[in-house]
Amino acid sequence: MTEARDIGQAAEARACAWLQQQGLSLLESNYHCRAGELDLIMLEGRTLVFVEVRSRRNAVFGSAAESVTASKQRKLLTAARHYLQYHEQHAGKAQRFDVIAITNGDMEWIKNAFGAG
Repeated sequence: MTEARDIGQAAEARACAWLQQQGLSLLESNYHCRAGELDLIMLEGRTLVFVEVRSRRNAVFGSAAESVTASKQRKLLTAARHYLQYHEQHAGKAQRFDVIAITNGDMEWIKNAFGAG
């Protein structure tokens, strides 16, 4: 396993634990499909929350949040649609896309970071 993959997994684990402390429930992590990967799929009340976790050691090339480009957002939206096709029990729930951005070890939770529109 590469160092970058280890760092990414550690960031996802940290973000997941923190979100659970905030009251969210983990449904699935690292959901893979042809469109890409959803880092965390969580439930906050009756809202299905797709969480993208991004980590950067420093902000020299931009913050972790800035690394969620329009192209990445489209892939996440497509992956979320795929997830909902195969998990129909969640299809009627409100949905939200959040980003957990970790830059220099500082974590920022961006709720409703982007949407389907």
